Amino acid sequence: MTNPVKVSIRSLYKIFGDDPETAMQAVREGATKADLLESHAHVLGLRDINVDIRESEITVIMGLSGSGKSTLIRHLNRLIEPTAGEVLIDGENILEWNEAQLRQMRRETMSMVFQKFALLPHRTVLDNAGMALATRGWKRSDYEAEAERWLERVGLGGYGGQYPHQLSGGMQQRVGIARALTSNSPIMLMDEAFSALDPLIRTDMQDLLIELQNELHKTIVFITHDLDEALKLADHLVILNDGAIVQQGEPQHILLNPADAYIEDFVADINRARVLRARSVMRTDPIEGEISGDVDYNDNLESVIAKAEGAMSPRFRVMRDGKPVGTLLMPDIMRALVPASTNRAA
Repeated sequence: MTNPVKVSIRSLYKIFGDDPETAMQAVREGATKADLLESHAHVLGLRDINVDIRESEITVIMGLSGSGKSTLIRHLNRLIEPTAGEVLIDGENILEWNEAQLRQMRRETMSMVFQKFALLPHRTVLDNAGMALATRGWKRSDYEAEAERWLERVGLGGYGGQYPHQLSGGMQQRVGIARALTSNSPIMLMDEAFSALDPLIRTDMQDLLIELQNELHKTIVFITHDLDEALKLADHLVILNDGAIVQQGEPQHILLNPADAYIEDFVADINRARVLRARSVMRTDPIEGEISGDVDYNDNLESVIAKAEGAMSPRFRVMRDGKPVGTLLMPDIMRALVPASTNRAA
């Protein structure tokens, strides 16, 4: 069953400059980002963005530097005002809201985890974790237990009395996540939240986010420029280039069906065996022949190849929640491991 839409972005444009309305006309007539800069001295931030962000899912927005991903996420809480378009939360257009409504949304509906942690250096870890509740008027004695609970949950139990400078980068980001969770907001915005961390710590934080999401089912919008991270986290993946959406959808589908040469190049170097799942390659029609064993619907192809010990003859029954849902053949796996561009060239 498809989850309901929590946030809907409709025909969203952002143009930076002194006269965005005039520049907007040029964009509607087909001007590119480079054209607009040259002819109007304006910067095209976003072009006709349409995305449905579904409840209880992780929507990852990714692209190279300058693609518009951080600009887009800041439209969701109106830290940036659009040139045109709509942003709907539970069906209400927040571009029509007044300042009081926006403040309430930022305090209670949306939390944000920043790339640079954004902790207050003169406040303790506990006070930083409880900041969202403090801004609602809660006393420290009222939010202390809740903040401690989430600090414990992200692995920082006992650190409440420390200050940010006494913690490592990974620990500081855990405080940022605890702060977002303490707010109890249904929507979490995460702007390059792990990109400043060392690779091993970054992997730990990704695993922590997946663990928390499996438990809490938040609506998360996650910004990254790292494709491996995007494929690991995303339920829905949106890829931007020059302020426009090039392709969006389920990550497995994008990897197997790139929309154009840009996406093909984007996914060319990914470890497909580690990312692709049995569910994306299995056959659902009845297959005659001996079954070599069972694999799970979400097992990656790397684990299936290991189970086959490199042989091409095994065929596996794909199981989901204890029920058979398909058959996985080794030749199909081998074909899936070859990028679409290579297949065409061959």
